[in-house]
Amino acid sequence: MSDFHTFQMTGIDGEEVDFAQFAGKRCLIVNVASQCGLTPQYQGLQQLHNEMGDDFVVLGFPCNQFGAQEPGSNEQICEFAQSRYDVTFPMFAKIEVNGPDTCELYQWLKAAEPGDIGWNFTKFLVGADGEVEARFNPQVRPEDLAAKL
Repeated sequence: MSDFHTFQMTGIDGEEVDFAQFAGKRCLIVNVASQCGLTPQYQGLQQLHNEMGDDFVVLGFPCNQFGAQEPGSNEQICEFAQSRYDVTFPMFAKIEVNGPDTCELYQWLKAAEPGDIGWNFTKFLVGADGEVEARFNPQVRPEDLAAKL
């Protein structure tokens, strides 16, 4: 199976993002949604991104598979995240995290930490070496992760 740092995915702006740039950094990968009860976690994710230093990055992956809570276009999602939560961490084009159209990244993540994604804001921590270190359920708030990181 692929190595984390060999992935390339489409950014929310339509540009390809090469994950090789994340080598040597811990990455928190989160499936996000704009109309979810957990959407305020964007604030905590941005705070983690700001406070954890240059060796840590949050990666946001919009997904509309849970209650149709991410119905907007990539442009609308980006505008929402930036205007409401001042998001500066990398955001990606909308993906699927479960089912037959699951993107390759989430296939890889779920192979390391088995089980379908249950809801928006499920979090995976990938180490600087590109290995999955942990999976956190949606109710684990970003603020609660700070001590574990």
